[in-house]
Amino acid sequence: MRAAVLHGREDVRVERVPLPEPGPGEVVLRARAALTCGTDVKVFRRGYHAKMIVPPALFGHELAGDISAVGEGVTGFAIGDRVVAANSAPCDSCPYCRRGRPALCDDLLFWNGAYAEFVRLPARVVARNLIHIDPAVDYREAAMVEPLACVVKGVQDCGITAGMDVAVIGVGPIGLMFVALARSMGARVVAAGRRPERLERARSLGASTILSLADAADPAARLRYSSPGGHGFDVVVEAVGHAITAEAAVGAARKGGTVNLFAGPPAGTRIAVDVAILHYDEITLTSSFHHTPDTVRKAHDLIARGVIRPRDLLHGEAALDELPTVLREMAAGDRPLKTAILP
Repeated sequence: MRAAVLHGREDVRVERVPLPEPGPGEVVLRARAALTCGTDVKVFRRGYHAKMIVPPALFGHELAGDISAVGEGVTGFAIGDRVVAANSAPCDSCPYCRRGRPALCDDLLFWNGAYAEFVRLPARVVARNLIHIDPAVDYREAAMVEPLACVVKGVQDCGITAGMDVAVIGVGPIGLMFVALARSMGARVVAAGRRPERLERARSLGASTILSLADAADPAARLRYSSPGGHGFDVVVEAVGHAITAEAAVGAARKGGTVNLFAGPPAGTRIAVDVAILHYDEITLTSSFHHTPDTVRKAHDLIARGVIRPRDLLHGEAALDELPTVLREMAAGDRPLKTAILP
């Protein structure tokens, strides 16, 4: 079969590899749609991901497809089932899992290989994080479950509810999902970013105000000025992963507000925080990593009910052989949103 293999920094090749066979508890999917994402672009640029992938390795992790083979002991799934898989599964037995924090699992099991004609899923993923696709949802939409599940967890961690004033910094696919989900919950949303076309997309997804930070000498001040009464926001989500926007997020929160540094920054990123402001204004500074089996299922439900429309975030489609070109274009900023790779 053909599959994308990561060999190192900016080196992804579509190659012939052995057709996978399922072991006990495993299934093999015929891939119908795999989505590009910002994490894949970071891995493409760096050539590895310390937690998720070490080259040479099969590549990609947002996938929907049909079950083509079932291993011994698998229950609840059969050949031909339309399914979507998350890219990891917790162990359910470590201290963090027992405390209800599976995203921090000490033995979080990741898989890669979505950019391929067929994909073998580990038994633990089949048991914890493989779900049937609703009949009303197509493969491209279903493949959005994994990143949306991360956003669902982020929204839960922030405690976003109806009537809140929320600022989202960053209008890539993740930021846009935050805009759409927060708006669907009844929050008032300000979307801030640099690219006009993405800001307009944020407006179409429900942002009441869009704010360009392209020429902002003081991003925090510009954000606060756009908040009710200039007092700041109940919740600020930083979905860029840069120190300057993280500091702006802290500066844009109101008394008693919550700041979620959601984006994954490079190791060693440092920010300056006035601890007195955190203390006297009771600012909660938090972060959200990954997803949980619960948020994976909630994400699928949001898509099935039409609350989140994945097609609003898809730029287009490409064949598997085009993936290296698509990744190079994304790394250069030449593709605005996600692309569906159709093996």
